[in-house]
Amino acid sequence: MAVERLLPDVQSRDLLALAAELAREELAPLAAGYEEAGRFPREQFRVLGKAGLLGLPYLERWGGGDLSYEVYLQVLEEIAAGWMSVGVGLSVHTMSCFALARHGTDEQRDRWLPAMLEGELLGAYALSEPHAGSDAASLSTRARREGDEYVVNGTKAWITHAGAADFYTTMVRTSDEDISCLLIDGATPGLSAGRPERKMGLTGSTTAQLLFADARVHADRRIGPEGAGLRIALSSLDSGRLGIAACAVGLAQAALDEAVVYARGRTQFGRPIIEFQGLEFLLADMAAAVESARATYLDAARRRDRGMSFRRQASIAKLVATDAAMKVTTDAVQVLGGAGYTRDFPVERYMREAKVSQIFEGTNQIQRLVIARELKGCYSR
Repeated sequence: MAVERLLPDVQSRDLLALAAELAREELAPLAAGYEEAGRFPREQFRVLGKAGLLGLPYLERWGGGDLSYEVYLQVLEEIAAGWMSVGVGLSVHTMSCFALARHGTDEQRDRWLPAMLEGELLGAYALSEPHAGSDAASLSTRARREGDEYVVNGTKAWITHAGAADFYTTMVRTSDEDISCLLIDGATPGLSAGRPERKMGLTGSTTAQLLFADARVHADRRIGPEGAGLRIALSSLDSGRLGIAACAVGLAQAALDEAVVYARGRTQFGRPIIEFQGLEFLLADMAAAVESARATYLDAARRRDRGMSFRRQASIAKLVATDAAMKVTTDAVQVLGGAGYTRDFPVERYMREAKVSQIFEGTNQIQRLVIARELKGCYSR
């Protein structure tokens, strides 16, 4: 179903139409085969890059689209509706560019950002570690300064695009007290990727550990001053959580569309099953969940675009949208009955893909913690 959107101008409407067409014609037909084979869709990211979709919220000066987050997230939703792995990959790439775009110097931006935003380079975001997931401040990957270089040792975990990315926005410990941000080239000697994780969903999106063994990174690749890494990481995550919220809404919309089409075409007792009240109400609840979740991420995006605080709203959007995606995809399987449990229809894949959205970019339990802490600050006297 084409989503009726309130967009600010003709350019935005044309861009959304392009994204929907790419999702429908270039992504959706390939998704099931690539996911079943565990094949990484690198060429599809190049297609998005050529279409100008890899740098939408960043400045035109460095090859971006100079568009609002409100529009970018709706583009992301369309892409995720066509293929969740590509939508998540686009969100991760955008988040991986954030540190350089927001906190880098103009010299650093001139040097690296155009290739990142125009699709020549695909990014990854390396924060989590085997023993530092939700507790980002406890990371232990070390970067020891030697002259004009940092020597990096340690392990990052659960890294989307690990082994496939061209650059890694990486948080490292530069002292016992300080966490810093390094923009690390994917071809750096001493940097390698572990065995890809065997996941229940998003199997077309490679996820693995990153292993650093005396990897030498020039100091000019440090983004921001030493000690600014945790602040950069947390601000990146605020925006990244909106990306995951938009992807979750796209996935839920795809599941709803599939359920409605099936319910209209499936006949029992002499009439389409969509006419039975039990299914009517189930589909109505699914639609309400999708549209409510969309409203939460759009509200947070509009706050971000206006320069307002949006951390609480980003966590609410991520929590609401990913929980909605889990329920809507599960209900879509129920609507299709036995057919929904088979790989002949995409809803079983949607359900598997929805689960991880409740986990990455901060689990939904962490989102509740963020929301509660923000509320405490609002009501302090």
